[in-house]
Amino acid sequence: MHQYDKILRENMEGALPGLIQNLLHIIVAHSEELPDDIQHTKERKPDVLKKITDQSGYTFVLHIEFQAKDEPEMAFRMAEYFIMLLRKYRLPVRQYVIYIGSNPPTMPDYIRCGPMNFTYQLISLSSIDYRLLLQSTHPEEKILAILANFENDDPESAIRAIANQVIDTSTGDFSTRRHIKQLQILAHLRNFEPKILDMLDGLTGAFTVENDPYYRYGEMKGKAKATQKINARNKRMVKKLLRKTDFSMAEIASLVEVSQYFVRKVKKTLVKAKA
Repeated sequence: MHQYDKILRENMEGALPGLIQNLLHIIVAHSEELPDDIQHTKERKPDVLKKITDQSGYTFVLHIEFQAKDEPEMAFRMAEYFIMLLRKYRLPVRQYVIYIGSNPPTMPDYIRCGPMNFTYQLISLSSIDYRLLLQSTHPEEKILAILANFENDDPESAIRAIANQVIDTSTGDFSTRRHIKQLQILAHLRNFEPKILDMLDGLTGAFTVENDPYYRYGEMKGKAKATQKINARNKRMVKKLLRKTDFSMAEIASLVEVSQYFVRKVKKTLVKAKA
């Protein structure tokens, strides 16, 4: 589950605009990031938390959770979030759980107990037409199409279409290779035939880090300067994952494709900065 969480968190900003418009049917006029730590007597970290003003001028807090497992306690978790968000921001709160599992969710989306009348909106990605997600211009959103409904389309043909569109919209071989690798990981949430997983494995080999624009730039302008750019980018990615997630150093190193020694060095700089 940590692998799926990593992919969703890493791709969230690219995928979110299309998801808000096409899945939640919210037309955003203005969006403002909100702190993702909510602390009262306990601390919670929502997957997505934004202050939204829609085209009609209605302002509210948008809270989205992505869920890979069918969680019987989800309604209670969302109710806890609701009270803490309402108390902190004093704005209406709209909540959604986007379920990415392959089987239909059975978790309740409401609480009815005496005066308590609470509900949130549960959306199963497996019920959404995958072609809706492919309309996006962002590869981060197109990747999620592999978890959607293929309708009557042949799964192998649908996945080839998804992979081709992800490749076409990715920038550079490094980005393409990473996105195809993420497709492979998400594919394991679905019960695809081995030949489909093998097909995705074959796509990964077609893209190498050495063909990335950063490497070509290094050949033209000097390998030292290119390496410095790559290290700076990797450092930013590692810092973000250390601050925003509870992933282990091994998991972060694997995702960013750096050594655990590199991750430890970055972590030390964060500790010194806090001191």
